Amino acid sequence: MKIFKKIFDFYINSSIHVALSVYALVRITQYMFNISHDDAMVYFAFFGTIVGYNFVKYEALARTKKIQMRNELKAIAFLSFVSLIAVGICFFQLQIQTQIVAVVFLGLTLLYTLPFFPNRKNARNWAGVKIYMVALSWVGVTVVLPILNADISITSDFYLKCIQRFILVFVLVLIFEIIDLQYDDPHLKTVPQQIGVKRTKYLGYILLLIFCCLEIFNVDGIDNLSNHFFSLSLQSIIAFVITIFMFFANEKRPKYYTSFWVESIPIILWSSLVLLNK
Repeated sequence: MKIFKKIFDFYINSSIHVALSVYALVRITQYMFNISHDDAMVYFAFFGTIVGYNFVKYEALARTKKIQMRNELKAIAFLSFVSLIAVGICFFQLQIQTQIVAVVFLGLTLLYTLPFFPNRKNARNWAGVKIYMVALSWVGVTVVLPILNADISITSDFYLKCIQRFILVFVLVLIFEIIDLQYDDPHLKTVPQQIGVKRTKYLGYILLLIFCCLEIFNVDGIDNLSNHFFSLSLQSIIAFVITIFMFFANEKRPKYYTSFWVESIPIILWSSLVLLNK
């Protein structure tokens, strides 16, 4: 059991699981817009997430030398290095416009992690900013980049999907903020810190309702009425699942509640799409 737990913890701590969530959301975007196989984009997002998240999680600690290079951290560092090479390979297979926008999101990640401005902390520690930067980054990587790389025309459906994806990620991060409430610095001014856990949950429920209602207006990316109904049903189911996780979220939940189960939601959604299409 100890070996299994170590492997599982490495899977979580090395950001492989969250990278699979990003992978799933990119695949879902490709499905929604009928994008044929674009493996370079998918693997760019997957490996880029591993590099980005590990950089965000461990860069500050390594820079201030507050951690020692245990075996797990050495393995994570090696995985991140290999992933960085893979990102570079995939990057040069993308369209020029995709590369330019990808660099912009890279800059956002660096701003989120590194203290660029004098006498200011990094954006991750700016009061009330974290949740918006995370949601925007996920929208960029899982919606904007795949659409740009496929040379698909920008229509109202594109903006609709961006809003839906932003709401989806925003609500998922709300669950993280509820679970981390007892550990977060009060100066971060997370949503639960500002309005309380109960109101944060109500906010999440309202946003999920809007998330589902927006699907009614999705007409550009749907071939026929049956597909439209299928998409609406799927979005409603995923909103219901997130609602359950939101309802039971509290500060006493173990770390796996969010780091594994909540982050599994996009993976479950993509897996359901694959199985239903078969």
